[in-house]
Amino acid sequence: MSAARVRQAFLDQAAICGKAGASFTGRLCQLVGERLTDRGEICRRVLAWPGVPAHQGDALPLRLMGGLHALARSGRDEALSAVYPPGTAPDDDGLWTVVSRALEEQVAFLQHWLDGPPQTNEVGRSAALMAGLLVLADRFGLPFALYELGASAGLNTVLDRYAFRLGETEAGAAGSPVRLEPAWTGRSPPDAPVSVLRRAAVDRNPLDVRDPATRERLSAYVWADQRARLARLEAALDLAAVDPAPIAQADAADWLEAALDPAPEPGVCRVVMHTIAYQYFPAEGQARIRAQMARVGERATQDAPLAWLSFEATSDEVDRRPALDLTIWPGGETRRLAICQPHGAEIDWKA
Repeated sequence: MSAARVRQAFLDQAAICGKAGASFTGRLCQLVGERLTDRGEICRRVLAWPGVPAHQGDALPLRLMGGLHALARSGRDEALSAVYPPGTAPDDDGLWTVVSRALEEQVAFLQHWLDGPPQTNEVGRSAALMAGLLVLADRFGLPFALYELGASAGLNTVLDRYAFRLGETEAGAAGSPVRLEPAWTGRSPPDAPVSVLRRAAVDRNPLDVRDPATRERLSAYVWADQRARLARLEAALDLAAVDPAPIAQADAADWLEAALDPAPEPGVCRVVMHTIAYQYFPAEGQARIRAQMARVGERATQDAPLAWLSFEATSDEVDRRPALDLTIWPGGETRRLAICQPHGAEIDWKA
């Protein structure tokens, strides 16, 4: 049963990659799902995965794809590097010959990529977060204090340094080297000034944007055939390195309970936000975060509001795209602002 679930997880990920235009990574996932054997330590570990291999759980396919991409980028396996973009991949038989050999021979390099969840910092999701901040700016007209959970390298914590075109609305820092223009359907978000007074973030394994190893780790988790995403990530890393976001190394629930003071803060809109991170928090931690938000929200006022901006997967069996949800206190009302492509490339605005 474990092997069958693993194979299905890779086949499902192949379909996701295909829909996102990542045909090469989709082919790799398809080949692993169809052809992986128990030859070699890495292959046996993958097939006998003890947890939930699907992307809603341990995201095993993304762990392995990240490791293989990192290996290809490193140049340690010249044959593997040659078949990765921007090179030309052979047919399925030829590609699998190269990949299966790498899985058998590169155990020391690939092993640690399976040990923890994928660590991405998808800059494209900042477009959805900025749209949410525009809604809040229009409603309250206050500067923001941002608190990001699961921030990785903090690239979305500094979203106000990017330029945006969201429908017909221009936002952010005009002339920024990072410009986000997602395909947009629905009404445009309000045109309102967004001012960030301060920012803070947390991650169990925060990445230093000034460390070359961070660039390699985050680049490895970008699908190899999505060259524009890679270029955008590199530009965002360069921009963030000038003045990195402060990121604490801690459990998200522990940190939020300490960092988010229940006392109202007049003249500031405090925003707790996260993108494809909440699902990786333990159930107990999720419950504590909800409790802290409710506790702080009880004391929020019109002049000292609290908001929870969430870009996360949904349980919808028909449309599995992430949702952008916004909860506002006082009141605690939750609104679904948008349904989004997982990397923020398409936003279907519902508000």
